[in-house]
Amino acid sequence: MPLVADSSALAFPCDFPIKVMGRKQPGFAQAVTDIVVKHAPDFDPATVEMRPSRKGRYLSVTCILRATSREQLDALYQELCDHPGVVMVL
Repeated sequence: MPLVADSSALAFPCDFPIKVMGRKQPGFAQAVTDIVVKHAPDFDPATVEMRPSRKGRYLSVTCILRATSREQLDALYQELCDHPGVVMVL
């Protein structure tokens, strides 16, 4: 089952924001960035936005990538969800 909603709502290619939340630990943001670059080689890591949770236990990492297909997004979401440090992907 696809992880991304019905592709009829998206016209590819398009800019697509992904927010990944995980426990704040060394290397988390880099791991997320590496996964995004693997699936979207033209993604610019310098555009990553990070925001710690109120109590500082979690970190949200937002990446806006140029999505080219639903399959690309499904594969990216799956790999992010499979990462042990990731709590949620939106």
